[in-house]
Amino acid sequence: MTSGRFLEQVRGHQDARLRFGGDNGQVRFLTSSPGYDLTYSDVFMVPRRSTLTSRLEVDLTSTDGVGTTLPLVVANMTAISGRRMAETVARRGGVAIIPQDIPTDVVAEVVGKVKGSHTVFDTAVSVTPHSTVGEAMSLLPKRAHGVVVVVQDGRPLGTVAESDAVGVDRFAQVHEVMSSDMMVLPPETSPTDIFDALSRRHLEVALICDGDQLLGVMTRKQALRSTLYQPAVDPDGRLIIGSAVGINGDVARRAESLLKAGIDVLVVDTAHGHQEKMLQSLKAVREVRDRLSDVTGRPIPLVAGNVVSADGVDDLIAAGADVIKVGVGPGAMCTTRMMTGVGRPQFSAVLECAAAARAAGKSVWADGGVRYPRDVALALAAGAGSVMIGSWFAGTYESTGNLLTDAQGRMYKESYGMASARAVKLRTKDSSGFDRARAALFEEGISSSRMYLDPERPSVEDLIDSIVAGVRSSCTYAGAATLDEFHRLAVVGVQSNSGYDEGRPLHASW
Repeated sequence: MTSGRFLEQVRGHQDARLRFGGDNGQVRFLTSSPGYDLTYSDVFMVPRRSTLTSRLEVDLTSTDGVGTTLPLVVANMTAISGRRMAETVARRGGVAIIPQDIPTDVVAEVVGKVKGSHTVFDTAVSVTPHSTVGEAMSLLPKRAHGVVVVVQDGRPLGTVAESDAVGVDRFAQVHEVMSSDMMVLPPETSPTDIFDALSRRHLEVALICDGDQLLGVMTRKQALRSTLYQPAVDPDGRLIIGSAVGINGDVARRAESLLKAGIDVLVVDTAHGHQEKMLQSLKAVREVRDRLSDVTGRPIPLVAGNVVSADGVDDLIAAGADVIKVGVGPGAMCTTRMMTGVGRPQFSAVLECAAAARAAGKSVWADGGVRYPRDVALALAAGAGSVMIGSWFAGTYESTGNLLTDAQGRMYKESYGMASARAVKLRTKDSSGFDRARAALFEEGISSSRMYLDPERPSVEDLIDSIVAGVRSSCTYAGAATLDEFHRLAVVGVQSNSGYDEGRPLHASW
């Protein structure tokens, strides 16, 4: 084929672009869309002329109205979303949703701790001088900063790192092995100055103290991040957090308790969101939300799902939802499609549902099916206001599970689906033995899966770094300075399996 003939065909393809959804600024296809639904792996994005000169020119503030400065939501999965995850993700601009099977009083306690956390400095893992080395080492993987601070009456005495415990009896007390080579800085110290001070001393962690009281810690990498991310905060300047309710039991009462506890977003969640019970529950929760608006000081956003069609979106919006959760079956721990044949390829589901929500002045969360930064970018291009991430974040220091080690010495955490036998057992713990056994017959999800920590990205912050880098870069390729522009300007094409494989690097991490 001559180069001239090839260019003519390319121009023909470009002229055949279709704009979906009329004049409301939908993502465009490079050629006519296929007659079947698409997953994220089925599509690619085409670069276009751009005036942006840097990734940092891109504003990634979400378009869903929830108030996050990043379009990232941690899914309400018991093995993933807890206090540490919520605090860490909010500090970087996203929001975590506490699962619906966590007791209300526990959720209230978690909300209080997250709200009391510093918006810049990480919470220290601390022990007393007479704590054992074994206890300190068991706490070390709870955070990514790599040290346990020894405190007495709130005053730091020293630090214990893994290297300090090598060859030490686990019943020894930490004051015997702790390092007194600490860097203590006041909270008004700038991130740049913290980074420079740590670099000069060849230290990794600075202790931030208000007077002689430990306020938090900051590593060199966290100092860098604090200049790149903006925390997601409520009107009082505190980190935000969300929580979920199911559609069974006294939904209105639980919703009221959660709202009074201070949550910033309330998710009404069930696997099949397009059903009468969901619509009834959502209306009841909406009434509670509106009644408590004087207590909360603002209308707390209501999220509902899951659905995969425009009809589902329309009905949930009519029942009171501000944001719609989109996705049935794409999750890594979900077996719904294999068990029932029900679901929909996620890119097409998000594309259709986002168009319906946008027409009503609302937004969607793309829930499930994201495994790489490209998937997050494509979900946002399809029109999602934010993207929910579950199993991808399970293998991190901040997820709720205990850190385990396999026979080869690799670190992992256990994860499970929210419709699995394990999750059903937890949700029905107060039921009779007969009812619990009967409920277990209807599981749809994986009850146990090992989610290994990536040695190069063991923290959820590491994963957020890679996601944000990818999404920012995608926006620059599209010539978009905001996510709204990204949705309007993105042009996608459909590819074969070999086309997808061609774009995958030969690297174990991907």
